[in-house]
Amino acid sequence: MQQKNIALVTIGIPEFRSYIFARLCLVMALRMTATTVGWLVWQVTRNPLAIGVVGLSEVIPALSLALYAGHVIDKSEKRGLTLKTLSFYVGSSLCLLAISSPYVLHHLDNHLIAYAVYTVIFGTGILRAFANPAMASMISQIVPRELLGNAVNWSQSTFLGASVLGHATAGFLIGNFSYTVVFSTIGCLLLAGIFFVSLLKPKPMSQQSPVNQRTWASVKEGLRFVYKTKEVLGAMSLDMFAVLFGGAVAMIPVYATDVLHVSAQGYGWLNAASDIGSGIMIGSITFFPLKRKQGKILLMVVFGFGLCIIAFGLSKWYWLSFAALLLSGMLDGVSVVVRGTILQLKTPDEMKGRVLSVSSMFINSSNELGQFESGLAAKLMGVVPSVVFGGCMTLLVVVTTWFKAPSLRKMQY
Repeated sequence: MQQKNIALVTIGIPEFRSYIFARLCLVMALRMTATTVGWLVWQVTRNPLAIGVVGLSEVIPALSLALYAGHVIDKSEKRGLTLKTLSFYVGSSLCLLAISSPYVLHHLDNHLIAYAVYTVIFGTGILRAFANPAMASMISQIVPRELLGNAVNWSQSTFLGASVLGHATAGFLIGNFSYTVVFSTIGCLLLAGIFFVSLLKPKPMSQQSPVNQRTWASVKEGLRFVYKTKEVLGAMSLDMFAVLFGGAVAMIPVYATDVLHVSAQGYGWLNAASDIGSGIMIGSITFFPLKRKQGKILLMVVFGFGLCIIAFGLSKWYWLSFAALLLSGMLDGVSVVVRGTILQLKTPDEMKGRVLSVSSMFINSSNELGQFESGLAAKLMGVVPSVVFGGCMTLLVVVTTWFKAPSLRKMQY
């Protein structure tokens, strides 16, 4: 079957289309939330470290609960669990709607507003520990195994497309309307996501799942699998450190106002730039997949990602900054596809919740840790030096991995 036909057959599965629409709504809502919260905290505090604390507020619960969440996911009906987490996400958007209301912004101390935001984001961190792996683990129960790799590409393309729409829409709504409109839109998107998830069939646990297995024994089993599967461990580790040190996106609110001097719309498009690049690349790979030397390609694109972060850090021109982030996203898109395909193909269904939760510890949480690292480094070193430093550290990580992890360099699937 030709690759183009495979892509059309995959998206032609009705249940998979419902999954894709649900993912589109959820990711767009979460990206709008991240963009709006970053802008709100920067406007009320004018402190780059405060932006970092937002990331830290989310990563602490997400990281702490990740392994336990994987155990729960593997022994739960995944559709029902996803619906529960989305319902709580609606509640968090209502809380942010109240915090950002004109009355609160005018009558409450700015530091109290920031602390209230941190509290809500802490709650979304708890939800994220369960929601992301639960949704990702459903893919293999929706499409047949021969279409799984292409389904991952569709899912990642949707993620990036929704990210672009979320960042850009948030910037547009902030600039032209109000926080009330933004968070109301986010609530509507979450409700739409709940509707599409409800169209899925129940996704019961695998017969090999740890029904009576103790929590810690189940968690250790997942960790052992990741440790023994060197391709999975290597890909996770490389991406984690690259994102940790290359978290320039966290400083975009500061660059938008103090370096590039653009409006909220310009800020929204800067936030969307890397996702636009990733969407272009992942969309291309969906129809024209990588066929060999994926490990070597992975190392090369992460090295290029580090160079793009350095270019962004040094740029004083808006379009050069946008281009650097766009290219970084294209390179990161290749990394996302390679890593996501390895995880889905190498992990048995009964362990997907635990392995994907470990992945969330390595990858997703590194975004927020990277955000905190960027905020702290910006406070200590200055914004521009901190971003350049992060890019240089990414290059160092890739060079070290090239020599220390030959199995990853030689990896193919």
